[in-house]
Amino acid sequence: MQKDKVTMQNKRIYFDHSATTPVDKDVLKVMAPYFTETFGNANSVHGYGQKANAALDAARRKVADLLDVKPGEIYFTSGGTESCNWAIKGAVRTKERNRIIISSIEHAAALSSAQRLEKNGVPVTYLPVTSEGYVLPETLQNEIDEKTALVSVMLANNEVGTVQPVQKLAAIAKSAGAYFFTDAVQAMGSIRVKPKELGADMLALSAHKFYGPKGIGVLYIRGGVKLDKLISGGYQERSMRGGTSNVAFAAGLAAALEKALETQEKNVQKIHKLRGYLIEQIYKRIPHVTLNGGTLHRLPQNANFTFDFIEGESLLLRLDLEGIACSSGSACSSGSLTPSHVLMAMGLEELKAHGSIRFTLGKNNTKQEVDFAVAKLVNIVKNLRAMSPFFNA
Repeated sequence: MQKDKVTMQNKRIYFDHSATTPVDKDVLKVMAPYFTETFGNANSVHGYGQKANAALDAARRKVADLLDVKPGEIYFTSGGTESCNWAIKGAVRTKERNRIIISSIEHAAALSSAQRLEKNGVPVTYLPVTSEGYVLPETLQNEIDEKTALVSVMLANNEVGTVQPVQKLAAIAKSAGAYFFTDAVQAMGSIRVKPKELGADMLALSAHKFYGPKGIGVLYIRGGVKLDKLISGGYQERSMRGGTSNVAFAAGLAAALEKALETQEKNVQKIHKLRGYLIEQIYKRIPHVTLNGGTLHRLPQNANFTFDFIEGESLLLRLDLEGIACSSGSACSSGSLTPSHVLMAMGLEELKAHGSIRFTLGKNNTKQEVDFAVAKLVNIVKNLRAMSPFFNA
C-alpha cells in the first residue's frame, strides 16, 4: 500500500480525453514507414508517388468500410475544425436556400463558421436546448422552412457529453429539403457512428479523439451533396481540398479508427463503470456539487460538474499542481475567461458556469487514479471555498 501511494504521488493523471488522446502504439507503428520509406508525394507520377497514393487509397477504403459508406464519400481534412468549417460554409450555395439552423451548443468551430456567414448576410437561427443540453426535435420542426440550406447539430457535445437525437433531427431536415450535418468528433469510439444510419448528409471526425494523430480528420460527404470548396489550389481529394496529402496521418487515422471500433465495447464498459464510480465518490464526499447534462443519453467518458462557490479555473490550476489534468470546458476555448456557452445555453447562472470542471476518462485510466484525484479534489475544494466570499459553511 505504501508503495502504491508513492507511485501515485509521482504520477501525472490524465482526465482530459475529450481534449485529445495519446497516439496508440500500434497506430504509431502503422504510420512510421510513411515518414522515412514510403515518403513520396501521393500526387507524383513516379514510383515513390504511386506507392504513397496506394497507401492513401487504402486508408480511404478502410475508413469507408468501417463507416459503411463509399470511398468516394470520404475526404481527408486537417481535423474536426476544418471539417466543420467546410460543411457549414460550403453548404450555402443559392439565394433560394441560404438559411442555416444550428444548435446553440455546437463546438466553437461550427458556431464561428455560422457566425461568419451571418456577418456576410446569411440568415442563421440558433436552436435552444433543454436544461440537460438536448435539442428537441419539435424545436427544429417549428423553425425549419423552405429556405433552410443546412441544419447542423453535433452528435455528442464536447463539454457535457449529451448525445442528441440526430436520427430524428436529420429526418426533419430531409423532409424540408435541407442538408443535415453532424459533428461526430466526440462520439467516435464511444457510441455507434454510421452516417447512413444517422441520416447525415455530412459528418465530421478527428483522429486525435480516438487515439490517432493530431492534424488529420475526415469529412464524410454523401454522394450527390453539392458542396463548395473550402481550400483551393490543388487537385487533391478529388479537386475538392487542395494541399499535399498527409499520407502518414491518413494511414494513422484509418488504423486508429479500426482499433477503436474493434475494442469499443470493452473500453466503453470499463470507462462507463469508472465514470460512475467517479460521480458516486464526488457526490459522496463533496457537498454543493451538480452533474451537468443529461444522464440517459450521455457519452460514457464524460462527467462535467459545477462546484458551487468557487471558480473553475482556480480549481483546474490547483488540480494541475497536484498532477491531475482535466478541463474547465472545451480545449479550444480554454484560453478564454468567458463562461461556457454550452452551460449558459443550458440555463446555468454565470457564476455557476464559471465553477464547472470537465473530467473525461480514457481506456488506460484506473480506479486508483480516480481515488487519488477525488482525495485531492476534496481538499482543494474545501480550501478554495474557505477563501470564497460566497461560501458560508
